[in-house]
Amino acid sequence: MSYFEAMENLPKKMKAVVAYKPGDYRLEEVEVPEIGDEEVLLRVGGCGICAGDVKGYHGAPSFWGGEGQPSWIQAPFIPGHEFYGQVVALGKGAKEKYGLSLGDWAVSEQIIPCGKCRFCLEGKYWMCEVHNIYGFQGKVADGAYAEYVRLPRTARNYKLPEGFPLKVAPYVEPLACAIHAVERGDIQFNDVVVIAGLGALGLGMVQAARLKNPKMLIALDIREKRLELAKEYGADLVMNPLKEDVVGKVKSLTGGYGCDVYIQASGHPSGAVQGLQMIRKLGRFVEFSVYNDPVTVDWSIIGDRKELDLRGAHLSPYTYESTIRFLNDGRIKADKIITHEVPLADFQKGFEMVEKGEESIKVVLIP
Repeated sequence: MSYFEAMENLPKKMKAVVAYKPGDYRLEEVEVPEIGDEEVLLRVGGCGICAGDVKGYHGAPSFWGGEGQPSWIQAPFIPGHEFYGQVVALGKGAKEKYGLSLGDWAVSEQIIPCGKCRFCLEGKYWMCEVHNIYGFQGKVADGAYAEYVRLPRTARNYKLPEGFPLKVAPYVEPLACAIHAVERGDIQFNDVVVIAGLGALGLGMVQAARLKNPKMLIALDIREKRLELAKEYGADLVMNPLKEDVVGKVKSLTGGYGCDVYIQASGHPSGAVQGLQMIRKLGRFVEFSVYNDPVTVDWSIIGDRKELDLRGAHLSPYTYESTIRFLNDGRIKADKIITHEVPLADFQKGFEMVEKGEESIKVVLIP
């Protein structure tokens, strides 16, 4: 079946969530995307709701601009970057480029690199200067809160293997980010590692860090159910900062020095402050969180007092193949992380569930 034959068999319109401004997201009927050379069209199987999507919905300056931060959102746009789908159309050259055929199940990295900027040419595509990411730039990089999604010609796409558990496919993108953050921590066998924040990403980090076999792996969160799950996923010790002095406890476990590696994934400013207090001198602090507002910390701790190695972690460079393998062979589990599937029409309900986080961890929208 050719591209044109495939497109002729598809509907002309589709349901999609369209974002116009903070708080103004609407379920609408829009055109099914058309694809060009080396592009792919997926029928969306599911798309996870990221905490960043919820923050964007509420107008966080890190997305929409303000408070000294530029806006990189291009509204109107279709949100959603944690997706998987079935190939229903292939542009000229796409089959050869990606090894995809009609009917295959596939995922795509969240960034669509330009391929021309300094970072792309150096192989550091995840820091692309143009920085188009699915679900934030309309038309250029519309996302997958929709029935169909277009994968542009510079996208980085991956076929899911036969028998891959599709229910956990929306977790490929968050887990790939989690693995990159763990890799940034450069975990050694004798390290004491602390992971703060046990959302979908933090729970993935726990499992990925467990594969590194540190001396002790500690997980922090304020929700008991998530602490229990982290224990099941390999944490040696779990603690609730609301119920005990986690800084004092970690120091007591390490002869008064502090942890070797601290990964901040809570998205709350207190997690950053806590980490600076908890980490030892010359430790490695990995900052992954996206915050609603600027975070104030005592920077003298980073330099003058502890000479920390402060490392950011952004997206998921070169981690998708490992991620797909770990989920496929069961070394990393997601069945208890994906807690809810919600119809696309109920996206606002899904957003509320993610924001409250009481019963849900990862919520997936199903078109």
